[in-house]
Amino acid sequence: EFPGYAIGGLSIGEPKKVTLAMIEETVALLPKNKPRYLMGVGSPEDIIEAVARGIDMFDSALPTRVARNGALFTWQGRRNIGNAAYSQMEQPIVPGCDCYACRNFSAAYLHHLFGCDELLAYRLATIHNLSFISELMRKIRDAIQDGTFLSFKDNFLSNYQPADEQIRLSQKQKWLKRRNLSP
Repeated sequence: EFPGYAIGGLSIGEPKKVTLAMIEETVALLPKNKPRYLMGVGSPEDIIEAVARGIDMFDSALPTRVARNGALFTWQGRRNIGNAAYSQMEQPIVPGCDCYACRNFSAAYLHHLFGCDELLAYRLATIHNLSFISELMRKIRDAIQDGTFLSFKDNFLSNYQPADEQIRLSQKQKWLKRRNLSP
């Protein structure tokens, strides 16, 4: 008997439906009274789906990796801060967000920093994405505690537009190939 269980080897290029099915199969074999940790899953929609299937903990480089490419998490989905629409947006990327980036800088300023390849851009985007994931997990815990997780999940997923699956898989294959990990 172990103090907890880690699930790895998923989310490395297979379709999300396969990942979710494997999570369900694996979690069904694990004790319910021990923490279940899923390695390498870090998108907001995947976290919500994994929690719904019994996962307790996560780690992933995804929030920092996409931040370096100008993708910022919002409650509606990822937003590319490099898009021209953000060049004049004087509000933060997520109004009401309590992270350092949103409290102190406008989306227009972040857009400018990314346009100049300023190192501060990557730091602020990373701070924002990690803060977003932390806030998402807080809301998930609160919903579980309140017995409202399923409605929270449904509401979140109805408002959150995930990254396009084909683009996600293509980007993942390029990433694996650069690291000589592709099959």
